Amino acid sequence: MSPVHLKTPLSREVLDLRAGDQVTLSGTVYTARDEAHLRMMEDGIPFDPEGAAVYHCGPVISGSRIIAAGPTTSARLNRLTGFLLDAGVRALIGKGGMSSQVADQLSGRGVYLALTGGCAVLAASRMTLRGVYYEDLGMAEAIWIVELDRLPLVVGIDSHGGDLFGAVAREANLQFDRRYTI
Repeated sequence: MSPVHLKTPLSREVLDLRAGDQVTLSGTVYTARDEAHLRMMEDGIPFDPEGAAVYHCGPVISGSRIIAAGPTTSARLNRLTGFLLDAGVRALIGKGGMSSQVADQLSGRGVYLALTGGCAVLAASRMTLRGVYYEDLGMAEAIWIVELDRLPLVVGIDSHGGDLFGAVAREANLQFDRRYTI
C-alpha cells in the first residue's frame, strides 16, 4: 500500500487515517520537548497551532543545518499535550507511543505519528531549518521551526482510538499471562 502524503497545515483529512497507515509528511513542523511545552503553557504558543504538527525532538543543530533530529520518547509529554490539541494541533510526532489519556484527547481531533528511534540522521536528511523560538532554553529544548520533505512516518494512534502501541502491550500481557499463570 502506498503511503498517504500529508502537508502542513493539516486538515481534517488526518481524521480518516488508521493506526498502522504509512504516511509521508511535508511542510512546517515545530520541535518541542518538556521545557518548550512548559514555556508554551505559561507564555502561549508562539506559532499558529491550527493544523500544526509538533515533533517531540531535540535536534542537533550546527549553524543553519540540522545534523540529527531523532524522536524523543513521547510518553514523557503525556501530561503536557492536551493544551496543544485544544489549540488546534492536529499531529504529534515521536517514538514509543503515548498514554490512553492522550489517545482519548486525540479522538476526533488528530493523530500521533511514530518515527523509529535511531533514525536521527535519516530524519535530518528530510529537514531544512527555518527558525527558532525560545532559543534561551538551549539547543535540545528550543522550538525549532523545520520544513519537512516527505518524512516517512506510521500512524501510531489514530483519531478513532486505534493504538498500535496499546495493542502490542495488551497482546504481550496476554501472552505473558498465558505462559506464566499457574
